[in-house]
Amino acid sequence: MKEIKISTTATVYNDVSELSTEDRMLMEKAVDARKKAYAPYSKFNVGAALLLENGEIVLGNNQENAAYPSGLCAERVAIYYAGATYPGVKIMKLAISASSSITKVDKPVGPCGACRQSLSEYEIKQKQSFPLIFMGEVGEIVKTESLLSLLPFSFDSSYL
Repeated sequence: MKEIKISTTATVYNDVSELSTEDRMLMEKAVDARKKAYAPYSKFNVGAALLLENGEIVLGNNQENAAYPSGLCAERVAIYYAGATYPGVKIMKLAISASSSITKVDKPVGPCGACRQSLSEYEIKQKQSFPLIFMGEVGEIVKTESLLSLLPFSFDSSYL
């Protein structure tokens, strides 16, 4: 038997004022996208903003449906739109923001498991990692340098 240790590194900022100008702008776009989410069932709004290598910013927000599995998370809305509209253009950075009309979301909200898997596919496909910056409605912000740092033992095409 062998035991391995898995670790990751993230930077935690106290609030958006500590972010770089580019990161703050991208987070502001994610917040704007979040405000347009369609979340009548969960009351949990999520917005995502992707910065692409060509300078374009692609937005996404969660889209719910009364048949719950039919909805889609903000991160996947944005990444699939980017893949469909700008095929082959690298993703440089992703910002995510979440809020709730039921309670104040005051801690960082990272991507769900399905979004982590979908995002990892793009990171692997483009052979270049991209930072993720995520927050709730207020409070601390987490920045990682790669999606794969949030998804150890990821599943990819090498298993197929």
